[in-house]
Amino acid sequence: MIVQSASADGTHFVIAMQQHTTFAGQLAAHFGNGQFAAIEPTEPMQFIVDNHDAGWIALDAEAPQSPDTGLPFNLTATPLPQIISTSAGSPALNEAHHAFSGIISSMHTYGLYTGRYGLSDKVFLDAIPADLRPSVDEMLAAEGERQQRLKGALASSDPDHGSNDFLFHAYKQLQFFDTLSLYFHMAPEGERGSAEFLNVPRAVGDDVSIEVTELGEGRYDVMPFPFDVNELKVSTEGRYLAPQTQGTSLPEVLAATPVSEQVVTLTGAS
Repeated sequence: MIVQSASADGTHFVIAMQQHTTFAGQLAAHFGNGQFAAIEPTEPMQFIVDNHDAGWIALDAEAPQSPDTGLPFNLTATPLPQIISTSAGSPALNEAHHAFSGIISSMHTYGLYTGRYGLSDKVFLDAIPADLRPSVDEMLAAEGERQQRLKGALASSDPDHGSNDFLFHAYKQLQFFDTLSLYFHMAPEGERGSAEFLNVPRAVGDDVSIEVTELGEGRYDVMPFPFDVNELKVSTEGRYLAPQTQGTSLPEVLAATPVSEQVVTLTGAS
């Protein structure tokens, strides 16, 4: 789950990973205009964006409680064995849907551990303790094999979308949708400030940086603007939750808490 830092009343907006990916999917559905190529192949790419963290669904349903906060573990504070357990779930689900979805999902998992194929200087693999490293190495090796197998399948069924250059282009699109979603999900309104997103594809082999600036009242300036409407309104569902005493059944508390919504408007007007 993603647990935002505290809002003004001391509660935290708790977002299940499926709600996070739904937000990313809204971005993907409107990505593309005269400057930026839209996602393709459309349906398999939309599916992977909508399901790029599907491996977290079972863990989110358990909502394990952090002993430090009394809330569900935040994404970045989740115990490593639990994070590792989610890693192969998303590629497996996506591969069952379509080979293209599966390979982009596998690249997403592999990239999270290896610095996003050089796009990030944060190499999660370096933080894995020695006792867990064999299981992580085994998982990454399996994902490497999955990618090679699916590349072979795409080479015969869809060679235009199965080339290394195109796959990396689609992978970078997914990273933009994911990291832009995290920009909105990790912090509440008023604390997001400005952020720069590197390596956003305009076309295969043509990347730019996009700067997002919080303007206030739920509005954000995005330059250059990569979407197909003048203003894009995007929403996230979640639940506002106060810290609970240890031992509380968080799934029960979450189920009894009304669903709320955070809405943001992206504009390129400035």
